[in-house]
Amino acid sequence: MSIIFIHSAQAFGGGNYWKMQILWSVIGFSLYAVVSVINYQLWMRYAHIFYFLVIIGLLLVFGGPMIYGARRWIDFGLFKVQPSEIAKWSTMIFGASLLARSKVGDMQDSLRGILKVAACFALPMFLIFLQPDLGSTLVFPPIAFSLLYVARMPTKFFISTFVVFVVLLGLLGFDLFNYYQYKLENPKPSDAVVAYEDSSLLPLKDYQRKRILTFVAPEVEDPQGVGSNWNRIQALIAVATGGISGKGLGEGMQAKLGYLPTAVAHNDFIFAVIAEESGLLGGSLAIGMLSLVVFGCLRVAAQAADRFGSMLAVGVSVLLMTHIFINVGMTIGITPITGLPLPFLSYGGSFMVVCFLMLGMVQSVFRYRKSVL
Repeated sequence: MSIIFIHSAQAFGGGNYWKMQILWSVIGFSLYAVVSVINYQLWMRYAHIFYFLVIIGLLLVFGGPMIYGARRWIDFGLFKVQPSEIAKWSTMIFGASLLARSKVGDMQDSLRGILKVAACFALPMFLIFLQPDLGSTLVFPPIAFSLLYVARMPTKFFISTFVVFVVLLGLLGFDLFNYYQYKLENPKPSDAVVAYEDSSLLPLKDYQRKRILTFVAPEVEDPQGVGSNWNRIQALIAVATGGISGKGLGEGMQAKLGYLPTAVAHNDFIFAVIAEESGLLGGSLAIGMLSLVVFGCLRVAAQAADRFGSMLAVGVSVLLMTHIFINVGMTIGITPITGLPLPFLSYGGSFMVVCFLMLGMVQSVFRYRKSVL
């Protein structure tokens, strides 16, 4: 489905991304086959090495190419690698290894484990946020909390975290309200934006605030639909006009006529192309198959031989679930627009290969569910 609809999305612009997707898929399947026969407990021994290599990669991107106003890739000439996608995997296995070694019992031991995981996740989140890549940054907290939940952290911790989340959400709302008022009261919007960013307590860029405002109040931030709201409107049109069975392969007008920009149709908004050309049936089939993968990971987690195996399987399922929910959600207008790809369907070598790698680990957890090194 990925190769077919990437080809369809790029037909208008003459892109050849679908050929590269075939290559990434072959590499991914091969990696999956190799990793699935390796005992997953070996990852716990070398997790710290992968983690620090990825941190180095995240630092190297700041000397890499600037693409769409962000530095997220390391250019190797023939292909580019996005370390933030690999960081999700390496941080997950490192966090799981820390918790698997920790003794979670009384509050003191639990607090020590929480601090270790917080430090483990905070560093890559900070570096990815600086790229800037807010979407990938937001994937890390659900993974961290899922690992802590499997490690049986005290309920008080999750209640306290929820309270902090509500407070931070309130601060974000207050910041966005002040941001909009500040722009209205200043005659030169560009100068106002720079001045507000310098005075604000939240480390958000102007485009990030615009994206959030476009989602919660599109009639205020972009009433004409010519800015960041454009992609959301075109994606909604694509999904809505697809009907039950779709317009047919290659007949999607939003991508075909360029209304859904060629820069995003084959990656971030691939679900809009699927929904328009194959309709509700095709879209449901895609979500259904992805859901089977997620629930399969959860099923493996329940059968794992040890806590580390359970954490790996749950972490993978939560990572995939977060990507699926946010990507499909932004296509149908229920979540803000971010640059999160749809697992196994969006174009992108780094994320495609990492997804196969993670499923290979889950397969290994199932394969070795009755044995422990």
